[in-house]
Amino acid sequence: MKAATLTSPQEVWKRPLRIGQVARPEPKPGQVLVRVRVCGVCRTDLHIVEGDLPPCRPGVIPGHQIVGEVVAGASEEFPVGTRVGVSWMGGTDGTCRYCRLGLENLCDSPTFTGYTVDGGYAEYAVVRSDFTFPLPDQLDDLHAAPLLCAGIIGFRSLRVAGVKHGDRVGLFGFGASAHLAIAVLRSWNCEVYVSTRGATHRQLAASLGAVWVGSETDRPPAELDCAVTFAPSGDVVVAALSSLRKGGVVAINAIHLDRIPQFDYDRLLWGERQLRSVANMTRADARDFLQVASEIDLRPRVTAFPLDQANEALIAVKEDSIDGAVAIVV
Repeated sequence: MKAATLTSPQEVWKRPLRIGQVARPEPKPGQVLVRVRVCGVCRTDLHIVEGDLPPCRPGVIPGHQIVGEVVAGASEEFPVGTRVGVSWMGGTDGTCRYCRLGLENLCDSPTFTGYTVDGGYAEYAVVRSDFTFPLPDQLDDLHAAPLLCAGIIGFRSLRVAGVKHGDRVGLFGFGASAHLAIAVLRSWNCEVYVSTRGATHRQLAASLGAVWVGSETDRPPAELDCAVTFAPSGDVVVAALSSLRKGGVVAINAIHLDRIPQFDYDRLLWGERQLRSVANMTRADARDFLQVASEIDLRPRVTAFPLDQANEALIAVKEDSIDGAVAIVV
């Protein structure tokens, strides 16, 4: 099969993915073989390719927002021909303390699609059938792919931030995940305030219903009930924290963060304000979000690249040159 494999972690400008032929995988018991139709491109893929996350598997095939069709290893739930989605959490041990507590996103021995096992920048992928999700019929392949990580993790971020219907919510950074989260927030009658770099990102936020838009560290004109940061920047986290009311929560949606600068505890954190990190997702998050996405007819803005241009797709994410999401059409 054709696949994009990681030669060695390095800056994406050097095009570290090699496009070529590799052996097609075969499913084992409990797995299905999926013919990949589309795979979304995530900033986490960029962290893997550039080495911000330590290498786990030599020559890994990245990609964890997979839309495809079951072609082998079928189960009763997923017969051959079933259209399915696959996300970042590729499996858990099911036995550790966190799994037993229902916190599988914090599993001690997780499997990550496109990181610890091969992902979807390829014509085929083997995945665990119990971490595979049926997709709403009304969502076509291209628009379903970004929902499977950017959408699910953005939805979990809203939960971690404790968003309630009608809240004032800040989104700091406005890329693939935030532009999906704002649709959910609008359906919950929330007022959304967006701080982000890039004029086109700000224009997109305004067009999607933000009541106020500013640059990445601008302070919104109203105190926020909660906020989510999507940029991997500690300065942005402090900007979000400075915008909170007492008792508010900032959820940090970043698998990698450059640093947290010094800040004034008395002014910014006191008053039972909270900083919380968002770690991975659960299958319940995926099912609940896909149901919400179906109900509100969520259709992300997506720019498509062919598999041969997987490096260029990652560069587009690196440069923030695309409004909305990026996906590889296989």
